[in-house]
Amino acid sequence: MSKLRYSLFHSFIQKIASSSPGAWFFSRIAHHLDRIILKLSRGRMTLSSIVTGFSLVVITTTGAKSGLPRTLPVLYIRDKFDPNRHAIIASNWGQHHHPAWYFKLKAEPCATGSIDGQVRTYIAHETSGEEYERFWQRAVETYLGFPLYQQRAG
Repeated sequence: MSKLRYSLFHSFIQKIASSSPGAWFFSRIAHHLDRIILKLSRGRMTLSSIVTGFSLVVITTTGAKSGLPRTLPVLYIRDKFDPNRHAIIASNWGQHHHPAWYFKLKAEPCATGSIDGQVRTYIAHETSGEEYERFWQRAVETYLGFPLYQQRAG
């Protein structure tokens, strides 16, 4: 397993974000700050990507109940073997319930995603078997918080 390398600053912030208090704080604050930076940068960056070093995708889903578009940045995992395939992990910071975007994609799997300024349409599906294992391994290599979130969520 070859973990991705981050700067000391990024590693420090990731350690804080993966802790219970850090996850609690970031789950309530980060998305609000991300929206501001995303708007100011005209969709080029978020506060989360700046302070963590993560590559984020800005996804636009359709509200499961409202039918309205909902846009938010999330960490994505790129497939090692096919750079056109990506995964997003519905860890919800280690909480016991899935994030809202998970239910939106279950109800309407067609979504747009902006990666490095390129907007494409994606069709979401829930992984299983070998595909799940491959992406989960890549997720663990990408961010130390995922196994901790899995333990906390049970």
